[in-house]
Order: sequence, then C-alpha cells, then structure tokens
Amino acid sequence: MGSQEQLLQHTLHYEIPLTQAMGIEVLEVSEESVTLRAPLENNINHKSTAFGGNLYSVAVLAGWGLIFSRLQALNLQAHIVIQESSIQYLRPIKQDLRASCRITSETAFKRSIEMFRRKGKSRIKLDVTVAGQEGVAVLFNGHYVIHS
Repeated sequence: MGSQEQLLQHTLHYEIPLTQAMGIEVLEVSEESVTLRAPLENNINHKSTAFGGNLYSVAVLAGWGLIFSRLQALNLQAHIVIQESSIQYLRPIKQDLRASCRITSETAFKRSIEMFRRKGKSRIKLDVTVAGQEGVAVLFNGHYVIHS
C-alpha cells in the first residue's frame, strides 16, 4: 500500500469510524480514481448478500475519498459532505464489494477546485460503481460540497 492509500485509509478510519466496522480497505488511489474494498461478511444482510445501506455507504465513501485525495495532493484543507445522490441497485452482490470512483471530466473537477480556492465553497458531481465478482451491481451519482 502506497502513501496515498495509507493516508486515505487512516483518514477514513479516524474521521469516519463506521469504515472500520465495514472493514473498508483502500486498494488504489490515483489522480483520477479511487477504489475501495469491503468484505461481504462485514456488510451482509439476511439474504446473504450485501446490505443496501452498506452499498450506499461504500459508494459515498469512494467519491469522498477521491475528493479528499485530490485536495491533499494540492495541499488544500477542506470539509467534504454529500449533498444529494441517486443510486441504482442492479443486482445483488454475493462477494466482497469493490467501489470505484473515476473523474469523468477533469475540466469540471478543476473548475470546482478553482471555485473552492476563490470562494471557499464548491460542488462536484461524481459517479461511482460498486461491483462484485459478477460485475457492476450498483450505479451511484453523488453531488458533493467542498467547503472551508
């Protein structure tokens, strides 16, 4: 695990204690994406599949983690909150969860960072997929607010 992954892992577990109970592990952090893993056994429901609320949580956290990591790389300190979201559950997940958030528009992301620098507040829309071994099971769209 690299230093970016370690920093995000530590921050998630320290700032958002639920991530420890969910067993969230940071697999990958890059300039354009973040991937998280969560074991099924920590996130299971009565049907032996991933619980919908945990799927939502890991999706929110993947987007949060991407914003956090980008801000850290730019030496910017900010609060990040989810403002609005939509989620589609396409199929059950019967294995460990893998949530991936990738920046789809670098221009929009840079515009959001510049707005934050000027005004101390901005918004960014991010898409996240959550998958199991059988492929993508969840599509998540989150609107995040970055503020001082």
